[in-house]
Amino acid sequence: MPGEAEDLENNRGGVKHRENGESYSSSKYVADDAETQWTSWLVPMLVVINLFVFLVAMFMNDCPNHSSGIKGKCVARVLGRFSFQPLKENPLLGPSSSTLEKLGALEWSKVVHKHQGWRIVTCIWLHAGVVHLIVNMLSLVFIGIRIEQQFGLVRVGIIYLLSGFGGSIMSSLFIRKNISVGASGALFGLLGSMLSELITNWTIYTNKVAALATLLVIILINLGIGILPRVDNFAHIGGFMTGFLIGFVLMPRPQYGWLEQLNFPAGANANVKSKFKAYQYVLWLLSVTLLIVGFTVALVMLFRGENGNEHCHWCHYLSCVPTSRWQCEEN
Repeated sequence: MPGEAEDLENNRGGVKHRENGESYSSSKYVADDAETQWTSWLVPMLVVINLFVFLVAMFMNDCPNHSSGIKGKCVARVLGRFSFQPLKENPLLGPSSSTLEKLGALEWSKVVHKHQGWRIVTCIWLHAGVVHLIVNMLSLVFIGIRIEQQFGLVRVGIIYLLSGFGGSIMSSLFIRKNISVGASGALFGLLGSMLSELITNWTIYTNKVAALATLLVIILINLGIGILPRVDNFAHIGGFMTGFLIGFVLMPRPQYGWLEQLNFPAGANANVKSKFKAYQYVLWLLSVTLLIVGFTVALVMLFRGENGNEHCHWCHYLSCVPTSRWQCEEN
C-alpha cells in the first residue's frame, strides 16, 4: 500500500512529521515499540508448505493412471504422475476434484453429516491448480511480508489461520454443492487487517487519505472479481471480515508520546496517561465481542445444517451475479 509504505518504511531512522508540525525520532520510536523490521520467515514458510501440499496432491492424483480419458488427455504428460488433469476437467492445471476431496477439500455434506469438521482447516492448504496456486502465493508474498515485517510472525500467523478458518465457515454456510479449496480467505484476512490497522492507528499517518483510498480500491477490485462464476467469494468475505476484526485486536499502536515518556526520569510529569487512545480500546472490545459471537453463531448454524441462503435471500449475489454471458447455478 503506497501511502502506508511511505509512512512506515521510508521514514525509518529519520524524522516522521505529524499533522500539527511536531516531529520525533522514528528510530527511537520504532526500537521501543518493537517495530523494528522483523525478518520475514513465516510467509516464505507458508509458501513452501502450500507448494509442498500441491505437489503431494499432484502425486496422489496420478492423472495417467486415474484419468479415463473421456474429457481428454492429461496435460504435460512428460511430468508422469505429476501431469495435470485434462483442461476440460480442470482449466487451472491441477488435480481432479475427487483428489482434492480425498485430501480435505471443503464440502458441506461431509462437514455436517459425516462430522468431518477438520475440512474447515485442511481446505486452506489445498489449491485447485498451478494458476490458482501462483496467484495466491504472489498475493501472500506481496501482502504478507510487509505485514510480518511490521508486526511479527505471531500476529500474522494468527490473522492468517483464523481468517482462513472464518472464510471456510462462511463458505460452508452458503455453498452446498461445490467443493472449495484455497488460501483466499486467509489472504483476504490480511487485507482486512491492513484496513483495520490503518483505521485504529489513524493519527500516526501523514498520507492517511491516500493510503485509505489505495487500500479500498485494492479490496474492492478483489471482491469484484469474486462475483465471477466458480469463484468462492463467500470465503473471501468471511476471511476479510475476520481479519478486519482481528486487526483491531492485534495491531493498535501506542499513542504518540507514550513510548518517549518511559525514558523520563522518575517523578517527571507524564503528558500521556494511557498507552492507547480511548477509541482504540473501544474498537478492541467491540472486535473481540463480535469475533466470539460471530464464530459461535456461525459454527452452531453450520453443524445444525442450516442454509445461510435461507436467512439472507440476496446474499447469493455476493458470490456470483448472473449475466447474459454466464449462469450462477452451482455445479
